[in-house]
Formats: sequence, structure tokens, C-alpha cells
Amino acid sequence: MSTKAALRLSVFSLSLLGLTAAAQASWEDLASSYDVHRLERLDEARAEGMDAARSGVIERDRGAVHAAFEGGTHAISSAQLIGNWHCRTAKAGGILPAIGYGWFHCRVSEHGGHLFFQKLNGTQRLAGYLYPHESGGYVLLGGWSVKGEPMHLYSGNGPSAGAKSSPDDAVALLSAAGRGRARLEFPFPGQESVYDVMELRR
Repeated sequence: MSTKAALRLSVFSLSLLGLTAAAQASWEDLASSYDVHRLERLDEARAEGMDAARSGVIERDRGAVHAAFEGGTHAISSAQLIGNWHCRTAKAGGILPAIGYGWFHCRVSEHGGHLFFQKLNGTQRLAGYLYPHESGGYVLLGGWSVKGEPMHLYSGNGPSAGAKSSPDDAVALLSAAGRGRARLEFPFPGQESVYDVMELRR
């Protein structure tokens, strides 16, 4: 084998090793320390948000807010996740009243052997990969974008200008919430609220 051919084979082998390592990486390996800490405090955010929704003022769509928080959290498989979903968001906790929003279109698909989540319409879009979590659910490491912008993906450990997190980054736990239902829980999303829930329904 020539030196040039051997070098090409070596580079190709290293590339395969890199892809294998990325495929096997856990969400903690890819998330910023700030986002790892946010998800570790999910119980705290959930308790504060649910207390605000039960006892505080709800600005809009009380039914959507309460429905988003119902059903508990349960393990979910990739087969149960893949496909199209109706999705809506509720926000609670913080200085503003709790609020519920209308239904949009979301999808979970497979991209290169990984589960990929997208909120496909509305003013705010969301896209990111899903990684197994010890609870039996999945961690979303995603990025928010605005309608008309290119899709943003999670910045991980590289937020700009030395900030602890990019404002576009999103970290959430995805779990089953009953028959034909799932939810994404966003602890301390950084704007407007302490606890956001995206309810998913078939």
C-alpha cells in the first residue's frame, strides 16, 4: 500500500471513530455546565411553576395551562415518539402571570440514527436532537429561532462572547404524560417564566 493510500485510510478511520464517539456521547457530554445545572433543578422549577399555576393569576387559556401540567411523567420509547404531534406551550412562575398558547405542529424524526425534534410553525420555532435520559425519557438539546430565520441548533459549550448560555439554547426533558400524550419540560428558560411546558398530543 502506498504512503498516500495509507494516509487516506488513516484519516477515514479517524473520521469513523469521531462519528462513533458522537453517536455514543451522552447529553451531559454535549450540554454546557449551565444547562446541565438547569436540568438538575427541574423538580424545583416544576414545583414553583405548578404552584404559580394553581394559586396565581392566569393571563390566558387556563385550560391549556392546567392540561399541560397533568398526567405525570413516564418513560417513553423512540417508537412512541417518532411521527407528527400537535403541540402547545404553557408558561408559569416568575414575575409574569401564567399563560397558555394555542396549538402548533411538531415532529419527531430520525436523522442519522438520532431522534430529532422540531416545532414547525408559529412565530417561534424549535429544533434539536434528543438524547436518552436516566429517567427513561429524553433530553432535548435544541435551539430557538424566529419564523423566517435559518434553523438554529444547540450551541453547547460554545456560547458567544463568553456568556454562560446562548439565549437561543433550549434544554428540556421529554417524557410520556399518558395515552397519546407527552411533554417537554423546560426548567428556568431564562425569559418570562421559571417553568415552561410544551404539551404534545397525537
